[in-house]
Amino acid sequence: MNNDFYFFLVILLSNIIQGITGFAGTILAMPFSLKLVGMDTAVPVLNFLGFLSGVYVFAGNRKRVDKKVLKHVLLIMGVTLLAGLLIKHLLSGKPQLLYYTLGVIVLAISITGLAKTFGFGFKEADASKASGLLPEVLLAAAGLVHGMFVCGGPLLIGYLTKKLPEKSAFRATISTVWIFLNGIILISQIVTGMWTLKLLKTALLSLPFLFIGMFIGGVMYKGMSQKFFIILTYVLLFIAGLSLFFK
Repeated sequence: MNNDFYFFLVILLSNIIQGITGFAGTILAMPFSLKLVGMDTAVPVLNFLGFLSGVYVFAGNRKRVDKKVLKHVLLIMGVTLLAGLLIKHLLSGKPQLLYYTLGVIVLAISITGLAKTFGFGFKEADASKASGLLPEVLLAAAGLVHGMFVCGGPLLIGYLTKKLPEKSAFRATISTVWIFLNGIILISQIVTGMWTLKLLKTALLSLPFLFIGMFIGGVMYKGMSQKFFIILTYVLLFIAGLSLFFK
């Protein structure tokens, strides 16, 4: 079996996790996809799928979008996303450095996520003191990482969980963010000639794996512990991040 088959399998499995936990689909798929099909295929295809999943959620939840939070997120992340795209372009001749950078980011997210899930780290009282500049730095970092790797989701989640504790508003707003930001990336990729007929074919073939994965995840979510799958997600993220250092 060729690498494309395993790439589609990664999309399926990562979106099962996405359907269960509500996050981590792209960042979980990215490290494995980079190893299987390379950055020139993995980044645009996963960005395209993220854009479509955002449209899918927004279509049925547009009235729950928090417009005030959305505008602020798009303003900050929009600027740093462009900076991320520029950095990626400057380092395009040094893919190994990009892989290592993403590896460090993924490992940090996985370790932090596991620590939080098991009750380690800052207490809620301490976390409430983290106001002002820190959330904005987190938001800016989310845009930077998203511009480079289309993987800003976990950092953005860290910001939005404090701003939008109500689940339906959170889900609708973050999905709308991806429509705008992934749309910007998609347009930039088209303008720079990244999208070819071969890449378009790969993206279209990926669609069934995306939707089947999200459907399976949604079904599994109803009957199983979400905490278990969140732990599983962070463990897989750790393995995925580690694998980037051995490419």
